[in-house]
Amino acid sequence: MPINIPSSLPAASTLENENIFVMTQSRAIKQDIRPLRILLLNLMPKKIETETQILRLLSNSPIQINIELLQTKNHISKNTSKEHMIKFYKTIDQIQNQRFDGMIVTGAPVEKIKFEHVDYWNELCKIFDWAKLNVYSTLNICWGAIANLYYNYGINPHILKDKIFGIFPHNILDNSHTLLRGFDEIFWVPHSRYFDLDAKEINNNKNLKILTSSPISGIHIVADKNCRDFFITGHSEYDRDTLANEYKRDLNNNNNKISIPYAYFQNDDPNSAPVFNWRCHANMLFSNWLNYIVYQNTPYNLNDLDFMKR
Repeated sequence: MPINIPSSLPAASTLENENIFVMTQSRAIKQDIRPLRILLLNLMPKKIETETQILRLLSNSPIQINIELLQTKNHISKNTSKEHMIKFYKTIDQIQNQRFDGMIVTGAPVEKIKFEHVDYWNELCKIFDWAKLNVYSTLNICWGAIANLYYNYGINPHILKDKIFGIFPHNILDNSHTLLRGFDEIFWVPHSRYFDLDAKEINNNKNLKILTSSPISGIHIVADKNCRDFFITGHSEYDRDTLANEYKRDLNNNNNKISIPYAYFQNDDPNSAPVFNWRCHANMLFSNWLNYIVYQNTPYNLNDLDFMKR
């Protein structure tokens, strides 16, 4: 949580210049507090695994959060029981008259399929449109990121022959951005994808900005100009063994083209335990989004989102 100090204290300007969040007393006394409402649109096949990963990161914050799980009604999950989906998930028709402080859109294993050929594409577009008026900020992950970039900004991903697969070092391109407060100059992020983004195409779009990238795996985080929507190509939410399980799955499927995940197993030995070296920044990414992007900016009365159109 932010420190609360007088605005006239010399340390205030010094800390702000260092990208440390400072809340002045005049602002603190005006704040109203309520739980955040976060919507999780889970497009991943293993719903329970993904829920757990995302909720683990969201829970690492002193902010109270109310979670709503969302599914697409036009796609039947083959890897999660029908009972689980009925009990815990809703569709856009059931929540379209509600408003949320934030929405997370997960990845999906459909990146080799043209967007318009994905069976729930029209419904997803409807959700993207709905979110513009009913959600303050969105966090789009992997395929969810390129789907949103394609639909709202016309950014086309480049499909790759070989998967970007492993744990990669990343650099910060905007040290002043609030989403990146506390990040090390070099930090590690898991990736598992068959697409890449063109930095020139994004830089030419005045409404978008690249925040972080890797010299090996490419663009990582893209933000919109209003600092409300974020597009993340990596999987900071992954558990220690997620990539190991994907690697074993691909080997069992006789996919001879799959390589050992980059910088993941010790000495590139698949029999060794992976080093969990991205957990700290994963927690920081989600807590920064919750606190600095959502909590500090979302209106107390969510009905006021009508006056905050993108």
